[in-house]
Amino acid sequence: MTEKPPPLPPFGIRDPGDAWVYGPNGEKFWGRFGASGLLVWHRTLGVLLQHRIGWSHFGGTWALPGGARKMGESAVDGAMREAEEEAAVPRDKLRVIETSVLDLGYWSYTTVVTEALEEFEPVIADHESAELRWVPVDEVAAMPLHPGFAASWPALRDSLV
Repeated sequence: MTEKPPPLPPFGIRDPGDAWVYGPNGEKFWGRFGASGLLVWHRTLGVLLQHRIGWSHFGGTWALPGGARKMGESAVDGAMREAEEEAAVPRDKLRVIETSVLDLGYWSYTTVVTEALEEFEPVIADHESAELRWVPVDEVAAMPLHPGFAASWPALRDSLV
């Protein structure tokens, strides 16, 4: 978890999905094609959380690895890709339990709930994480959570077997 993340991409090189979407009341959401995140749960380790780097939207809070979806990318593929890019989460060690969608009409966020079938050590693999940590399920709500994740956590927790 202490490896140095790779350098930032060259200025100006972005995927077309990497953009803000603004709601009717001026609120903003990341991901022109929506966004998705990966809830990784392990029966003994707990839930994998990402401490968001200070400069990010709601920086300093804890949330799930995830981010903007690419054009034509499914929510599951987007969540898996983002978690691999941000935390080196091995897709082949996961079982999808369910998906949960927040659809605002003009923007959506999908949480992909998975079970880790084997233990693995997450690695900070990009510049968006200050820390990665396995948090016992009973302790997640006590963390300073990203507001969107905090609102969805009670229902997501109920989906864990």
